[in-house]
Amino acid sequence: MSREILLLVDALAREKNVAKDIVFGALELALASATKKRIHDEADVRVAIDRETGDFESFRRWEVVADDDFENEHLQVPISAALVEDPEFQVGDFIEEPLEPIDFGRIGAQAAKQVILQKIRDAEREQILNDFLERGEHIVSGTIKRMERGNAIIESGKVEALLPRDQMIPKENLRIGDRVKAYLLKIDRQARGPQLILSRTAPEFIMKLFELEVPEIDDGLMEIKAAARDAGMRAKIAVKSNDQRIDPIGTCVGLRGARVQAVTNELAGERVDIVLWSADPAQFVVGALAPAEVSSIVVDEEKHSMDVVVDEDNLAIAIGRGGQNVRLASELTGWSINLMTEEESQKKSEAETAAIRVLFMEKLDVDEEVADILIDEGFSTLEEIAYVPLHEMLEIEAFDEATVQELRERARNVLLTEAIATEEQLEGVEEAMIALEGMDKTLAARLAGNGIKNRDDLGDLAVDELTEMTGIDAERAKQLITNARAHWFE
Repeated sequence: MSREILLLVDALAREKNVAKDIVFGALELALASATKKRIHDEADVRVAIDRETGDFESFRRWEVVADDDFENEHLQVPISAALVEDPEFQVGDFIEEPLEPIDFGRIGAQAAKQVILQKIRDAEREQILNDFLERGEHIVSGTIKRMERGNAIIESGKVEALLPRDQMIPKENLRIGDRVKAYLLKIDRQARGPQLILSRTAPEFIMKLFELEVPEIDDGLMEIKAAARDAGMRAKIAVKSNDQRIDPIGTCVGLRGARVQAVTNELAGERVDIVLWSADPAQFVVGALAPAEVSSIVVDEEKHSMDVVVDEDNLAIAIGRGGQNVRLASELTGWSINLMTEEESQKKSEAETAAIRVLFMEKLDVDEEVADILIDEGFSTLEEIAYVPLHEMLEIEAFDEATVQELRERARNVLLTEAIATEEQLEGVEEAMIALEGMDKTLAARLAGNGIKNRDDLGDLAVDELTEMTGIDAERAKQLITNARAHWFE
């Protein structure tokens, strides 16, 4: 049988284009499986085949476990019994006993054959997948081989890939035999069927399509920095030139629009807006909202949002049909965009000014006139008054040095008092909750005042409950709750 084993391994390795060691491993598992059927289904059997001669040995194994963990006599030996045989044994070791060669018979041989073929099929499939991945391709081109429950199975060379229904462009009618391109979204090595999962709706797909159409991107002369899509309807891409001689937008459009038209045709008529990327977030947002014209913009770094003011004529264009334009601009830039008219901006500004005026009058014990002077000079928080460089405050013509020093002293005293009160409220609050991304001590103290003192309490809240309790916006509340729940899934 030794010579037969070597001939079998050699033939299978050549036929299936897999390493001999994989065939040997499959054969060892097959022989072990057949041996188990003659002993006990729960037995642990190890077979070792000599790679040179083809001779093999079989062993039955038992794992040495703590006496309290002993549950299965077919697989385990309690440590107390193992130590009687050899005092060197430790928990986790294996006791092995050689088995006599077994004549497997027809049933055993059939079972072994099935295991071998399955293992080789798995190895062959893995080899094909690895060969594909080594090519570093991001876009898969192939033919639809069959449809399964609305999902398309695409054949690309020897590789099969899955294009799920929810990753197809809406209203796109794909049929068996159609040639399609799709973006390689992920690899699922656990899947029994196709392991490559594709997408035609991912923003990365449009970026890769432009890379195929625009050689300047491959040459490094320009790059696509970001993309956002409403699949089948409209998309926005942000482009940047690395060479001053190149117009990135014109290069992507191509002669008579040939390049952008080729991408649009592949995406079932999806209209593409090409935006000039900018390192200045405000400038980037202005470009992303095109064709709407922006009157003014206010950036809030802390909330990562922008208030964008447009006139009445441009408001509908900026919003777009069903909010599409502003939504895509927000996704492209990564900033939350609040569109408003001049009138709405004025009202918001007046409301914010009124709130700051009340804060200064109450906390600093000053009249409305002094509060308004501070606001007009650009102060909006007590921290700014307390810690801005002294020479800057002395430049305020309406105040003498004594007044400036008094205002700074009052602001510092209020902040110190509030800090002490916050620390007192934080007693008993879980450190991990305070350390959450998006959390600060003031917010944590406010939550503690409402009985929320750990991540579990915070995670149990609904978004609207948290916004009502703290006054923070819904986006920040949602993110905080998500962060608080993260440890549940670790």
